[in-house]
Amino acid sequence: MENQMIDEKTLTAAMSIIISAGDARLLCRDALNAIAEQNFALANEKMKEASKKITEAHRVQTDAIQGETRGEKQEYTLLFAHAQDTLMTIYSEINIAKQMLKIFESWEKRFEALENR
Repeated sequence: MENQMIDEKTLTAAMSIIISAGDARLLCRDALNAIAEQNFALANEKMKEASKKITEAHRVQTDAIQGETRGEKQEYTLLFAHAQDTLMTIYSEINIAKQMLKIFESWEKRFEALENR
């Protein structure tokens, strides 16, 4: 069996997705920690940064998919599949965290309104 090396373009794309998505996950975690501390300004800031990072990762994936539709030879690798799985998992985490932020900000406003009665 011949050893095959992953092509540079696929390796670069996969690692870019994994790194950007991983950065997004860390920012999302920071936002969740800020929510737990009721620091909604910080949570919003971290979620904006997380959204930028996940968008970077998604753009790399989209470029790879569009390249394939243009007929560019695209090597399927376990690493790229892992990168896509990582991207979608963290994208879901970000969506849940955004919703949690909305919920807790809403609750905070309701509690403040009750306290100010």
